[in-house]
Amino acid sequence: MRITAIRATPINLPLEAPYVWAFGELPGFSPTIVEVETEQGLVGLGEAPSPGAARLIAERLAPRLVGRDAFDISGCERACLPWWTGVQSTNDFGLIAAFGAVEMALWDLRGKAWNQPLFQLLGGAVRREVAFTDYFSFRTDGASVRGERTADEVAAYCERLHADHGTTCFEGKFSTADPIASLRLIETLRRRLGDAAMIRIDSNMAYSLTTARSLVRPLEELGIRNWEEPVRTFEEVAELRRHTTIPFSSHNLDLSRAVALRTPDAIVTGPALLGGIGRMVRFVAAAEAMGVDVWCYSGDSGVGTAAYLHLCAALEHLREPNQSLLRMQPEDVIEEGPFRPYRNLVAVPTGPGLGVTLSQSGLQRLHEAFVRDGPMDKYFDAGSAGQFRRLPLN
Repeated sequence: MRITAIRATPINLPLEAPYVWAFGELPGFSPTIVEVETEQGLVGLGEAPSPGAARLIAERLAPRLVGRDAFDISGCERACLPWWTGVQSTNDFGLIAAFGAVEMALWDLRGKAWNQPLFQLLGGAVRREVAFTDYFSFRTDGASVRGERTADEVAAYCERLHADHGTTCFEGKFSTADPIASLRLIETLRRRLGDAAMIRIDSNMAYSLTTARSLVRPLEELGIRNWEEPVRTFEEVAELRRHTTIPFSSHNLDLSRAVALRTPDAIVTGPALLGGIGRMVRFVAAAEAMGVDVWCYSGDSGVGTAAYLHLCAALEHLREPNQSLLRMQPEDVIEEGPFRPYRNLVAVPTGPGLGVTLSQSGLQRLHEAFVRDGPMDKYFDAGSAGQFRRLPLN
């Protein structure tokens, strides 16, 4: 089955209201949707986490892949990427993610051709429903949704999620310039949600080691399940570990250093960032052998989300709830989306391949938004427009 065309389309995937994080206000994401077409007319779907992947795919990957056997995924990888350590030495992580999206589409093609869901190609399902958190943060106003500006408003939002959707697993931003505001938010959530609620927090490296060290005791007393990137480096996290039992996580993929330092406890990633489905399977196996947890990040469209639903279905070690902004995403590029957790769970698609259908009208509409408005600015700081925030904030 020969590849005849590869299309890479950058889109804007907005959130219903921008959330506030360490670097400013985040209104949404600008991923790239990939379509790999074959001579039989089958089309495989993939997703890269940035708009820059579209150019890399068009200029560097597609010329090497058109005409190749779509089933020869390893051969496609060898044609497009040097060995992992070679890419690391040149810091060309954008190329890894771009190929990861194409590789995802090749797995989708394989499932469609063989009429099997992706989880079956990966060995079968150990679970048919996958756990997710629902997200919270201070938010500014969106086009039709009023954001939450106080701790009580955020807590009321989370209470509605529990009442309407059965949510008991929550994750949210802990990254205000004055950390006391974030601490008061978590205190309010714990008081109003009760001890049964699971609460994870994410600081995006907002704090100095000194500030983070002053926060661990009250956070520990509040029963925090996990603290993502409280400080900048693994070495600082290792020092922080001396003062608390709270587990830590990071988006940094340096597994060997995490093992050597015995922290962080988990790495949060996605298949495209690792170079595709196959590389994520190998990464998770290595993490499992080394006693490091893995779960998936948030912000993908339904295409990327479907990919890690199948991975979580097939890989026993992916047992912790994944991050989720699914509730905050009003639009999607798949006919079946956006996915929505109920009682913290999303059912794994059972159709061939990824089991999702690309909406051409949705793709066109969100691509037009990208062309018209440019990529989403994750680093907009309303208090200092035109200038990037510097970390640590405190």
